[in-house]
Amino acid sequence: MGLAPLTTPPDTGRRHTAYAALSVVLDPELDEPITDLGFVRSLEVDGATVTAHLRLPTSFCSPNFAFLMASDAKDVLTALPWTEHVVVELDDHHDSDLINAGLAADAGYRGTFRHEAEQDLDELRETFRRKAHTAAMERCLSALLRAEPTREVEQLGDVTMADLPDDEQTRALRRRRAALGLPDAPTAFVLVTHDGTRYAAADVPLALRRARSTRISIDGNAHFCRGLLRTRYPGSGDDQAERLDGAEPADARPAPTPTFIPLTQLKEHLS
Repeated sequence: MGLAPLTTPPDTGRRHTAYAALSVVLDPELDEPITDLGFVRSLEVDGATVTAHLRLPTSFCSPNFAFLMASDAKDVLTALPWTEHVVVELDDHHDSDLINAGLAADAGYRGTFRHEAEQDLDELRETFRRKAHTAAMERCLSALLRAEPTREVEQLGDVTMADLPDDEQTRALRRRRAALGLPDAPTAFVLVTHDGTRYAAADVPLALRRARSTRISIDGNAHFCRGLLRTRYPGSGDDQAERLDGAEPADARPAPTPTFIPLTQLKEHLS
């Protein structure tokens, strides 16, 4: 479908600025910008008023993930110096009415879902920041092993930030480390826990296998969700962009032919 064409020339620059602001909003589970995933259905600017509509791959995507993305989208748009009124709405979700009402009232997550809000959004963010860091760490170290086949896995515990190439994978890792407050000095060890603790040499192989499992899960879910979005909204693939940080691009190969899966099974697969 793509974004609606610009109709008011004076608002062109502002619309581009607003879209750029949305590019920093991440899907917490997939660790990708909502703009790259094609989750921004439309974006309109009328003077100091911005209206954004978001869409998701299914109507039953996790409500807390959905609210987090929509809330973050409203926050980044509201933070622009020229906006006076921001409307962000989530379309075609089973909790759209509830989420949209909460966003309009600035009620927050707990104020919107009340007794259903089992986990605070800050806790949710931290959980997925850690997963994103783990995946980024694994990408860098696995790439190093491919580039240096004589290096032993156990030696990865000695790798420092200075040993990594200056590429998008490393830059992505630096962003993930910064989000967790981890050091970025050249002498900082790459393979660390979420609190910065270094792994003993004997624990390195298992740590790397666990990190690889996390990364594969994130990349697999991203590919699956991209395909679901293209199936649900024909033409939405035009709004999807490939990742640059080493993750396997979902659109680098043809999307699989959709097969019928009973709704109950599909919900269990996505949960």
